[in-house]
Amino acid sequence: MLKELYQYREFLKTNVKKDIRGKYKGSFLGVLWSFINPLLTALVYAIVFPFILKGSQDNYVTFIVIAILPWNWFTTVISQGTFCILANAGIIKKVYFPREILPISTATSGLVNFLISTPIILMFLLFSGIGFSKYILFLPVIAIIQYLLTLAIIMITSAINVYIRDAEYIINFFVTMLFYATPVLYSADLFPKQFRQFLYLNPMTTIINGYRDIFYYKQMPDCLALGIVFVISILLLLLGFKIFRKLEKGFAEEV
Repeated sequence: MLKELYQYREFLKTNVKKDIRGKYKGSFLGVLWSFINPLLTALVYAIVFPFILKGSQDNYVTFIVIAILPWNWFTTVISQGTFCILANAGIIKKVYFPREILPISTATSGLVNFLISTPIILMFLLFSGIGFSKYILFLPVIAIIQYLLTLAIIMITSAINVYIRDAEYIINFFVTMLFYATPVLYSADLFPKQFRQFLYLNPMTTIINGYRDIFYYKQMPDCLALGIVFVISILLLLLGFKIFRKLEKGFAEEV
């Protein structure tokens, strides 16, 4: 499988570029929207939420911006990735290529868009007076763990969605509910210790906390917790590839 994916690496690169450029095709600013769009989202949160949750957290705007950008990356990839097989029905019926390339390119373009938007976090850190620390070097590690987790999820959901079209809507609803179970707009420390452990059943809690540790608190992230999420992501990814391979045999007939 890996050998075949390597043979089609140029097709994968082309597909990633197409995903990034195609998203803003025809717009005047083009790929710059990968930076502008999350910046505008961050500014909306900066204007609205300090009034709603006033005094709940020092530098609250920066606190939520650090979390909202990786969360937007997560939700965008899950939404687009779940639909990526059906969205490419035409080419699937006409051309042979490893079908895994479609979810991989969706996850990879999501990672690239996130990295393009990270200067927004740095801007908020600078203007809020929080500044930077050496722990920012852990950013690639946390981003790769999130990348593996999202890829693992969409390997499964994209294949299932071909056969069960309602899956897309069920998954989007579940992700919306997951937003409230993830400490994006609040700190996990607000919950009593006995309830806080349930938040950590959600792997995105550990990932969001990791970003906050390196950016907001300027401290070492919880490497043990991140390591557990990494292992879970790898195991889920292996399961995802197995499910995808089993279900892809009927893609051409079902899409």
